[in-house]
Amino acid sequence: MLSSEIRQKFLDFFEKRGHTVVPSSSLVPEGDTSVLFTTAGMQQFKPYYIDKANAQKDFGALNTVSIQKCVRTSDIDEVGDESHLTFFEMLGNFSFGGYFKKDAIEYAHKFITEVMGLEISYVTVFKGLENGLIQKDTKSKEIWK
Repeated sequence: MLSSEIRQKFLDFFEKRGHTVVPSSSLVPEGDTSVLFTTAGMQQFKPYYIDKANAQKDFGALNTVSIQKCVRTSDIDEVGDESHLTFFEMLGNFSFGGYFKKDAIEYAHKFITEVMGLEISYVTVFKGLENGLIQKDTKSKEIWK
């Protein structure tokens, strides 16, 4: 399967489930001085996560899907081997109050197993912080089971 086919399947899957397709933003984030480059798929949605913008107003929905161009520089000294790249795209589905873990996990499972026809051998969940400030994610673990 071509990468363009994977991208389209991803966008189509989430669009059919009420997500608005949002185009990739610039590799140089506009109006965000906290970073030099877009380094993650969620970067373009930062204003929505910190309540500086309204997804329903801007996108006509609480849920979005995008394929965001990204640049990584944190491991720039390793670039050039078979596992370290500087440019890539992140496929992401985002919800700003429309759904949470249960639906997100169900969407991921359905896309991976039914649309892509892949087997899920294992999943990982957040184990929490040793200092106890953030608890382990037992809810996601139970949903995946």
